Formats: sequence, structure tokens, C-alpha cells
Amino acid sequence: MDSRSEALKTRTRQLALRVIRLFRALPPSPEARVIGHQLLRSATSVAANYRAACRGRSRAEFLAKMGIVVEEADESLFWLELLADADIMDREKLRDLIGEANELLAIFAATQLTTKKNMRRPGGGETSS
Repeated sequence: MDSRSEALKTRTRQLALRVIRLFRALPPSPEARVIGHQLLRSATSVAANYRAACRGRSRAEFLAKMGIVVEEADESLFWLELLADADIMDREKLRDLIGEANELLAIFAATQLTTKKNMRRPGGGETSS
């Protein structure tokens, strides 16, 4: 595993841990708990599925897992923004977390596109990554 992948594993795990701490700090209102559970599920899924993608046995498997990572990262960003938009959490308190989720989403979406392009090239099919 290269150092970039290891760094992203660390970042996704840190995102999940930060969301866990955020979840614990949410107010006890029903809407905060519903949104919080959704955020908790999606943010932890980013970390778990990125880890699984790194262990993919083929580019196709890696690409499939990265599709899940992108979807879950985008969903996490949505729930974070909704917490701020609904005035459940102060936007300023969420700024860094939203920024990190945005950065990770951009990295994973770019990785997904690059992998797709490389698979379309001659000889870029089902070889191990």
C-alpha cells in the first residue's frame, strides 16, 4: 500500500471519529438524532469502504468500492450541511469538518474518474492494482 493510500485511510478514520464526537454532542431533539444517525452511518461507511477499496483484487472491484465511497462521502457532506442549515449546529463549528468532507469527496471523485479512464485504455482492464 502506498503512502497516499495510508494517508487517506488515516483521514477517513479521523473523519469518522470526528463525526462520532459530533454525534455525541448533538442536542437531544428528534430531528438532530435522525440526522445524526444518518451522518454517523455515512461517515463511518466512508472509512470502511475506502479501506475495502484499497484491498480490491482488481481495478473493477476497486472502482465499485470507490463508487460507494464517493456516494457515502457526498451523503456525509449533505448531512453536515443540513445540520447547519437547520440551525441544529452552528455552521462555524462545522466549518472544518465540512471542509474535510469536501476535500475527501473531491479526492475520491477524482480517483474514481482516473480509474475509469485508465480502465478504458488498451491493456487497462482487469489487471491487479
